[in-house]
Amino acid sequence: MGTPQTIQTLGILGAGRLGRVLARFAASAGLRVLVARSGDPAPIAASMRAIGATAMDAESVIAEADAVVLALPLGRYRLLPAEALRGRLVIDAMNYWWASDGIRDDLSDPRTSTSELVQEHLAGARVVKALSHMGYEDLEDEARPAGAAGRKAIAVAGDSAADVAVVSALIDALGFDPVHAGQLAAGIMLEPGSELFGADVGADQLRAMLDGFWESQRGIVVRRAREAAGA
Repeated sequence: MGTPQTIQTLGILGAGRLGRVLARFAASAGLRVLVARSGDPAPIAASMRAIGATAMDAESVIAEADAVVLALPLGRYRLLPAEALRGRLVIDAMNYWWASDGIRDDLSDPRTSTSELVQEHLAGARVVKALSHMGYEDLEDEARPAGAAGRKAIAVAGDSAADVAVVSALIDALGFDPVHAGQLAAGIMLEPGSELFGADVGADQLRAMLDGFWESQRGIVVRRAREAAGA
């Protein structure tokens, strides 16, 4: 499957708080929205229909979507169907939470971003990190039309300029200014522990925070760990 110029059908794997907020926004923006939960989709069918989305099994969501958002607990990323997602544009909105994921040294290693781990598992997919650093409550409250005063920004990190452009257009349609953070590895700047995690700010301030990451407490930890590993 080639890179779509725009996303017309958005798939979401995960029907928790983030998945539901994104589904509602995407449906309001005129997208066809398909949502899968773990197991039978029937229990969420009515609630999804109420916000303009359709509940389906994960296999059908992946098959029919132009892009698939991962809104699952990060600790379950190895359960994602790598073969089914081969060639797909995948938007990684997951974060490591020890309370739900357990103590996982592999998910908190400063030498690599968690999105790189996801990309390694989904070797044939095109992973872009986005929609992960702003809390779902802020996402729900802060969407604004393009050009509106006080519009907030969402960072996007990815290795393909074409894929970053497609995801950036989606973010704009959802009501936020997209800000390019860099390659997929730059997603570590958006993870818990970073000043940017939880950032509910405009584009200029978000860019300044990205620029200052390597001088921040978390940035210094990451840099030292990578230097010690010879990265």
